[in-house]
Amino acid sequence: MEKIKWCLHVNNGMELVDPNDNLSKVYLDKSEEALKASIAVKGNISWEISSSYYSMYFALYSILMKIGIKCENHSCTIEFMKRFLSKYFSDDDIKLIKDSMGLRIDAQYYVDRTISEIKYKKLINKSPYFIAKCKDVRVNIKSSEIKDIRSKIGGMLNIKSKTSKK
Repeated sequence: MEKIKWCLHVNNGMELVDPNDNLSKVYLDKSEEALKASIAVKGNISWEISSSYYSMYFALYSILMKIGIKCENHSCTIEFMKRFLSKYFSDDDIKLIKDSMGLRIDAQYYVDRTISEIKYKKLINKSPYFIAKCKDVRVNIKSSEIKDIRSKIGGMLNIKSKTSKK
């Protein structure tokens, strides 16, 4: 939980906001648009990777919006998934999005890095599956689970404010 605590303290990290089903749906729509874009740019590996990664990231972020978690740090969003959504996502799912984030960074920002063919193909092939899984989580997560997650995050925020007063 140390990484989550760090995410709650870092600028543009994680924070509690009001749960928002409308915004959650908008991010799901963005996910679908990014997936379509990845198909439209087929053959341009850098843009395929970027679009495919964002299709998964936006689908995951739609769940966070439903729960009421704002997070602009991708590593923190993935850590949230790992810590609070492990009931729904496997270690393979977590590895997929982590590897895909690294692949996107390499493809977008570094012209001298070699793109792993295996990771590239896995991203392209698995992103629709990941989106479908996120849609399923978004529909099936119970209000009691959301309340529990928000309570745990709130508790960590209260710990922060108590310790920062010393």
